[in-house]
Amino acid sequence: MNASPNFDRILEQLFSHLVTGERRAARDLVDTVYEAGVAPETVAKDIFWPLLDTVSTLYRKDQLTTLSHHYATRLLRMLVDQAQARYTTGAARGKRIAMFCGQNEAEELAGQLVADLLEADGYEVTFAGGGVANDEIKEELGNREADILLLFASSAKDAPSIRELIDTIRVNGAFPELQIVVGGGIFNRAPGLAEEIGADVSAASPSDLLERLVTDTATRNDRWAKSIRSKRAAA
Repeated sequence: MNASPNFDRILEQLFSHLVTGERRAARDLVDTVYEAGVAPETVAKDIFWPLLDTVSTLYRKDQLTTLSHHYATRLLRMLVDQAQARYTTGAARGKRIAMFCGQNEAEELAGQLVADLLEADGYEVTFAGGGVANDEIKEELGNREADILLLFASSAKDAPSIRELIDTIRVNGAFPELQIVVGGGIFNRAPGLAEEIGADVSAASPSDLLERLVTDTATRNDRWAKSIRSKRAAA
């Protein structure tokens, strides 16, 4: 195994290749990381994700041209696709996730990256991207018997619709066991928004999401077990 690569240097070099559209150079650089023994899941979480976040932030602040933004997002999509083919799939967790995101190129890519990692981590994932009406989302939750509704990498203009969707789900009580999870996008830029709209879990990054899903599931299972013991004791 080769020496561990310098991630800061890799990020700097790959960013340069991405924003200038240097496809071969970008592929070759990422290949050297794999050859050094770094897991593709780690590359996605610790290299591709922060680069996508940086590109999106710079573009939103008018510090990156449209051309560079298009180069970067399309090159990253290629690299994310190639990484996914290398993932090692973990044991099935027995949890179904219905996932949606914002509508622009970067938000769709962020959603794809997260969906791929979740699937590799043992979750059953459906990912519809952005622009799906709330009525269709609710119908799909029932059809798929989803355990988790994940709204990741949503934009500011999506927030009112997300709030309405969550309110409807909570008021109607049609999915009492459904776990509502949000993260990335507007939820990273607006502290407290996730709690305000009634989400169960909020995560800032793919790594954070994977960890929080496991932790929250364990907490829910513990509450369920205590509830069962309490009912048995009362009987």
